Amino acid sequence: MTPLGIYQPGTSILHRLPAGPKLLLLVAAIVAVTVLVRNPAHLIPAAAVVVVAYAIARIGVRTALRQLRTVVWMLLIIGIFQWIFTGWQRAVVVCGTLLLAVALAALVTLTTRVSDMLDAVTRGLHPLKRIGVDPERIALVLAMTIRCIPLLAGIIGQISEARKARGQATSLRAFAVPVVISTLITADAMGEALAARGVDD
Repeated sequence: MTPLGIYQPGTSILHRLPAGPKLLLLVAAIVAVTVLVRNPAHLIPAAAVVVVAYAIARIGVRTALRQLRTVVWMLLIIGIFQWIFTGWQRAVVVCGTLLLAVALAALVTLTTRVSDMLDAVTRGLHPLKRIGVDPERIALVLAMTIRCIPLLAGIIGQISEARKARGQATSLRAFAVPVVISTLITADAMGEALAARGVDD
């Protein structure tokens, strides 16, 4: 199984595109989707563009779907609240936009080595050193974020399997509570590891 966002070697134009421009395009694409998608019908052309991008990158259907599976429960929870408080159309727009944003971010990490992304971020933020910004620290935060994606996917997968084994496949509580607790424990352990290395200065 391919965890969310793990680099997939390839020779497509997206693989060859430098990390810096690719990250800028990702930001621009997410902003465009957020601003332009105003009703459920707008999601169709936006989704078509994402599908074409995956096809250009030669990312298989199964790999692409795995990128979205781990966020289904989160989107379900968000969708329920949006439906209750703002209506079904807004719920579809919000969840659809989030799903497309995740798909786009996953596409970038599938076609870009983490080291290349970190180097691009460090170079891009280097001029901000003059006003006290630490590019290396920001790059570290980005690296930790990327590393946490497959960790969180693994936690969700394990808890989902355990829930099914206990015959609670439809219980939201049996899923959400262990995910939250396991995520907090993992975050605390990572925080202690960083503190031990003096990263919390």
